[in-house]
Amino acid sequence: MLDNTAAVRRVALGTALLGAAAFVLIALARVPWHPVPGGLPDPVTASSVFTPEQIERGEHYAQWARVWSWSRLAVSLGVAVWLGFGRAGRRWVSRLRGWWWARVVLVVLSLSVVGELVALPFGVALRLLGLDEGLVAGTWAEWSVDRVKGLLVTVVGTSIAVIALVGCMRRLPRLWPAVAGLAAAMLVMLGSFAYPMVVEPVFNRFASLPDGPLRSEVLALADAEGVAVDDVLVADASRRTTTLNAYVSGFGHSRRVVLYDTLVDDSPRHEALSVVAHELAHAKYDDVLTGTLLGASGALLGVGLLGLVLPGPRRARPDREPPPNHEETADGAADGAADEVSAVPRILALVALATVLTAPAQNGISRVLETRADQTALEVTNAPQAFVDLQRRLALRSHADPTPPAWSQWWFGSHPTVLQRIGLANRFEARPTE
Repeated sequence: MLDNTAAVRRVALGTALLGAAAFVLIALARVPWHPVPGGLPDPVTASSVFTPEQIERGEHYAQWARVWSWSRLAVSLGVAVWLGFGRAGRRWVSRLRGWWWARVVLVVLSLSVVGELVALPFGVALRLLGLDEGLVAGTWAEWSVDRVKGLLVTVVGTSIAVIALVGCMRRLPRLWPAVAGLAAAMLVMLGSFAYPMVVEPVFNRFASLPDGPLRSEVLALADAEGVAVDDVLVADASRRTTTLNAYVSGFGHSRRVVLYDTLVDDSPRHEALSVVAHELAHAKYDDVLTGTLLGASGALLGVGLLGLVLPGPRRARPDREPPPNHEETADGAADGAADEVSAVPRILALVALATVLTAPAQNGISRVLETRADQTALEVTNAPQAFVDLQRRLALRSHADPTPPAWSQWWFGSHPTVLQRIGLANRFEARPTE
């Protein structure tokens, strides 16, 4: 059988270029690269917002949180790379028998469990730190159940994606990068749409925001921002955390605005409305859809790059006898998918590495979207002091580091720092009025 490597790589190169072009075009069209009129203001000083004791507490918590988080990331990546590129992973996968799709699921499940186990000590350390700082709620049993739920969600989602990828590699040996790339992009879109309805209820219970002044003012804010909102939901986040938060998820008919019950119960109304105005701004500009489209184009690009770096398929020549370990699989077909299934650990390792390496681009775009939402919230509420009070309260409740290392903020920071956000509010308050 002819070697398909050159043909696969041509298709993979075209797929990668198409994904890259789509990503750039979507980013240029939908990301507000200049979210604040006149440019971003300078951040305020930490001492103008927090006391020395508050700064020290935030820095202490953040320092140890970074130690445990980065250690967990380094160990998890190291294990993924060892299993993905080393002989041990390939040897283990080569011993598996059965339907090819069942082997894919078994590989994904096994590697996910291994990853969870090696990360577990660091997760325990982070939880102990959160308990010491009063940031974590709930029992260890509840925490363990959530970890198992998260693991199962990861296994199901990853298995669907990898089965689709391997299926394309088996059935379309020359065209699989293009077909699998389009399938991956569609799965990203479908996953983002279905996430609020399928995944979020696994971890939280949701109830409508009760009738009252807060609900009336939230709906009035939605009208002011031109956002159609049928309901505002409250999540029972207090069973896990004492921090304050809100978010928007989904797009189209699955979009929902969710408030933590800690925010509803423990925050002054004017601060809660500032949070809601921020989240409604995300809904107004369809920021979740923007992130989803960028993720879909990134998936197309990623699958194209996979086709360039994965070794080409190796097939037995028809004039040779099958190797001694050549067996019939459970579906009655010769084990022609051995190479494809054995590539799964490497694929997962490459995805893990790519996720870390592309974090600066993802988080840089996220910070721009968050800044626009802040600016919109200030314009709609016209309450900069409430915004400042909120940001200070959020930082104190979460023990945030007001001055994180610049490189850490660039790589991992998905939101502007509290000092940058307060600087934005101060300039808005100082703007000339007509």
